Amino acid sequence: MKISDFYFELPEDLIAQSPTRKRSESKLLVLYESGEIIHKKFKDIVDFLGKDDVVVLNNTRVLKARVYGRKKTGGNVEMLFFKADSEKKYHALVGGRVGKESTILIDNVEIKVIQKKGNIFIVDEEEAKIDFLIEHYGTIPLPPYIKRAANTDDEERYQTIFAKYKGSVAAPTASLHFDEGVIQNLMKKGVKLTYITLHVGPGTFLPIKSENIEDHKMMAEYCEISNETADIINTALRSKKKVLFCGTTVVRAIEWASIEEEVKPKNGFADIYIYPGYKFKVVKNMLTNFHLPSSTPLLLVCALAGKDAIFNAYKEAIKKKYRFFSYGDAMLILKRD
Repeated sequence: MKISDFYFELPEDLIAQSPTRKRSESKLLVLYESGEIIHKKFKDIVDFLGKDDVVVLNNTRVLKARVYGRKKTGGNVEMLFFKADSEKKYHALVGGRVGKESTILIDNVEIKVIQKKGNIFIVDEEEAKIDFLIEHYGTIPLPPYIKRAANTDDEERYQTIFAKYKGSVAAPTASLHFDEGVIQNLMKKGVKLTYITLHVGPGTFLPIKSENIEDHKMMAEYCEISNETADIINTALRSKKKVLFCGTTVVRAIEWASIEEEVKPKNGFADIYIYPGYKFKVVKNMLTNFHLPSSTPLLLVCALAGKDAIFNAYKEAIKKKYRFFSYGDAMLILKRD
């Protein structure tokens, strides 16, 4: 398959630049496996779930991972810090012309970087030093299609309300729509909430450069699925209850940790790549946002619901003026009960 087959035109004014005033007031497009589409508000998601159904969420927390510095020669440098594979040292996605081995100044703090591949560098410094720089000099790393600087509001709104474990350079955006009211209404109905942790890496910003989608390689991201979460999901599946997996990060984590039709407790670096033709082991129902053309998240939702159904839903969303991407509206992909 060609990546160009997954391109679509999107009016620029539909790329959300800021969140809605209230999280749960986002629009919700509901797509059934039949292709039927209905339009709701996100707060209505509680109507699609019942007693002992399960909602699976990602409790990662976004780091203030974007840090601005300068080279000793004076040129400005932008760095996006992240963890990769099992290596202890931070890596950085570097914007600006930097040599294979360079020293970068952040305020008056020197850090050494060594080129790994392209604009990805290994940061040759202790972890605690970079943690300090992130905490004191970092900003929330909004995606490049948001054409403004991050502000203090983003420090709250580009986090889920259940964000707990620091490690991501991007939010699990499908879950940004949940607010306390929605969570309380789900719990009142007897819906069970459970969590995985997947720290989103910079691969979320990187385009697919190969024309054949099969040739693309995903960057590994750290992931944890606990015994408790695996048990809750497996019990619901055996009982024929609905399990809703919230976001591409949760879907990838669960499929990575599953064998046949059972979720296993697991932790490590997941590099699973889901694209059309993939046979899902566990996931049937999914909450997601509207994704960039020709992107890995778009390929994933096409694998789950079918390319024609997804592209038809996107066409409908554009017609109805849905907001796209990280701060945009949501889509609920459901199998009929």
